[in-house]
Amino acid sequence: MIDLTTDIRHERAVLIGVATPDTPFEKMNEYLTELAFLVDTAGGVAVRKIIQNLPHPDPRTYLGSGKLREVKEYIEENKIDIAVFDDELTPSQTRNIESFLGIMVIDRTRLILDIFSKRAQTAHAKVQVELAQYQYLLPRLTGMWTHLEKQRGGIGMRGPGEKEIETDRRIVRDRISLLKSKLKEIDVQKRTQRSNRDQYIRVALVGYTNVGKSTLMNLLSKSDIFAENKLFATLDTTVRKVVIENLPFLLSDTVGFIRKLPHGLVESFKSTLDEIRETDLLLHVVDISHPEFEEQIEVVNQTLAEIDAADKPTITVFNKIDQYHWVEKDEDDLTPKEKINISIDDLKQTWMGKLDNTIFISAKTKENIEQLREKMYEEIKKLHIQIYPYNNFLY
Repeated sequence: MIDLTTDIRHERAVLIGVATPDTPFEKMNEYLTELAFLVDTAGGVAVRKIIQNLPHPDPRTYLGSGKLREVKEYIEENKIDIAVFDDELTPSQTRNIESFLGIMVIDRTRLILDIFSKRAQTAHAKVQVELAQYQYLLPRLTGMWTHLEKQRGGIGMRGPGEKEIETDRRIVRDRISLLKSKLKEIDVQKRTQRSNRDQYIRVALVGYTNVGKSTLMNLLSKSDIFAENKLFATLDTTVRKVVIENLPFLLSDTVGFIRKLPHGLVESFKSTLDEIRETDLLLHVVDISHPEFEEQIEVVNQTLAEIDAADKPTITVFNKIDQYHWVEKDEDDLTPKEKINISIDDLKQTWMGKLDNTIFISAKTKENIEQLREKMYEEIKKLHIQIYPYNNFLY
C-alpha cells in the first residue's frame, strides 16, 4: 500500500467549512463536529472550527481572502499543525491554500482515505484502499511535486519538471490497472464463496458508521468481532452462521457508510458491497441517540440506491436507546416541542414507529434483543418459504 497517510497522530488541527444557502451555518457546524470525530479517529486533535458564510466556496482558495488571513493568524498564534477542510478540495485549491497558510492542508476525502488505510487488515481491504488512494493521487501529482520542491530548496536545487511528473503519472496509471486486475480476481473468488452459501438466507447489517453494527453482530452471532467507538472500525465484511430457534441463516457485518463517502472508495469496495447487493434481508441499524440520525438514514438510503440495494426487505433497528436523552417539558410550557423534548415513546408515534418493520433496542444493554430475534425469525422464515419452497422442513 502506498504511503498516502497524513499521519496526524496528536497533531493539532483546525477544521474549516463554508456555510452556503444549501448548507446553513448550523448544519455546517454539525458537519464539522463529525469531521472532528474523523480527525480523532485518525489520531489528531481538533482544536477549533472555522466557518465562513459564502454563496459558494471560492474556486481558488475555498475561503475568502480575509477569512484566509484570519485562519493564518490563528494557526501562527496557536501552533496548529494541519488544516482540515470538510469538502474535497481541487488540486489547485490545495496548492494555493497550503502555500498561503504554510502548513499541511488536507480535505475530507484524504482524511477518510487515511483512516481506511490504517484500518485495512486483510489483503483484500488493503488492495481496495490502495486503489482508491492512487485514484485520488493521480490528478494531484503536480501539487505533490511542488510540495517536494519546497522541501528540497537551496541554490541550484530545482524541482522536478513536467517530464518527471508525466513519468510518475504513467507509473500511477499502471499501478491502478494492476490493482483493478487484482480486484477483478478477488471479485471472482468472492462470488464463488457467496454462491457456495446459497442454501442459506443471507442477512446484512448496514448503517452509518459507528452506529453499533459490530456490537449487534457480536450479540446476535455470539462472536467477538472488533468494535470500538471510532469511525470505520469495520472494513472487511465478516460473515457468521447464526441460528434463531431452528432456523439457520448467514449474518454479515459490512463497512459503515458516511456523508460524502469518497466515490473512489465506493468503486474500489465494490466486491465488499456486493455482499449487501446480493443479500436477502437488510438490518438497517440507526443510532437513535445521534442528533442527526434522520440525515444519517438518508445517507445510508442514498448509498444503498447507488449500489442497487435500496429495494431489499429491511428491518430498521433503532439502536442505542440507552444513550438517548430528552428533557420533559413543564405542563404549563405552551411553546412547541423541540427535538430535545421528544421521548422514545413519542418517537414511536411518528413515522419511525409506523414503518412496517422497526424496533427500538440497545445492543449494549441487550434491551429488546429478544424481540429483535423474533422479528428476524419471522422475516427470515417468510423469505425461506419464498426462496426455498421445497426446503421448509425447518419450521
